[in-house]
Amino acid sequence: MKKIITICGPTGIGKTNFAIAIARHFNGEIIGADSMQIYKHMDIGTAKPNSDELKMAPHHLIGFLDPKEEFDAGLYATKADRAIESLFKKDKLPIIAGGTGLYIRALLHGLFRAQPVCEKTLVDLTRIHKEKGNLFLHDQLKICDPGAAEKIHPNDSFRLIRALEVFITTGQTISAKQKVHNFEESRYKSLTIGLYMDRKKLYERINQRVDIMINQGLLNEVNCLVDKGYSLDLKPMQSIGYRHMGMFLKGEVDFDEAIGLLKRDTRRYAKRQFTWFNKEPDLIWLESSQIDNAISLIKEFLT
Repeated sequence: MKKIITICGPTGIGKTNFAIAIARHFNGEIIGADSMQIYKHMDIGTAKPNSDELKMAPHHLIGFLDPKEEFDAGLYATKADRAIESLFKKDKLPIIAGGTGLYIRALLHGLFRAQPVCEKTLVDLTRIHKEKGNLFLHDQLKICDPGAAEKIHPNDSFRLIRALEVFITTGQTISAKQKVHNFEESRYKSLTIGLYMDRKKLYERINQRVDIMINQGLLNEVNCLVDKGYSLDLKPMQSIGYRHMGMFLKGEVDFDEAIGLLKRDTRRYAKRQFTWFNKEPDLIWLESSQIDNAISLIKEFLT
């Protein structure tokens, strides 16, 4: 089983710098595991690695997808598998780094689905979506799988169709299948490091980071995306940061309120990430300053 390194943790904790230090020490390259950094044109609000950071260590699965294209954890795992394979062929150490827990779980342990997707059902559901819209699909999901309907936004047609297809094809809800699947199987042998720091300090870092994003031109980035034809209702545009600038552009809040909500929601997101990663088996928690400790652990792991 191939050995890889995984570095995860909440937003704003310093995963990029930590991963770069590890990559430089072990002749490695970084494979992103961030569900927003995958998109083109969305740089400031996603805190993508800057040009200097990209020079310090090669990155993969960053900025390759158009915001209008659909994507999910299964597709991520497939692309990450290919990147890992290519790195092993070059004798490079793959370092997975990011904060999207489901992407990391899908890569390390696979997804719950054991049988192939029914293409005919997908075609039928896509046709119904075109004819009757998102709200109709969401109402149908409420009937057959209320748990999934509560988690899936009515505008997220991709996940609505996927959840309905699972129910129609298997007779079981996607919620039930996700609960039963305990992710015990391992697809890779991973040394998984979770980064943490004092919660109050992290929240201060998040607040400062938002201020930096604003000064870098987050509002202008969102305006440019709209000018390029990307609707504020698109799924990526409903993410943290982009949604808040969109609220300001639509006149729903003033600018100071948008910034305040952005800071609050980012802090809440970091808290949810901690909760998620706390449930991951065999994860080793280190402070983001403990790079030397990580190097020692990785040396032992690789031998």
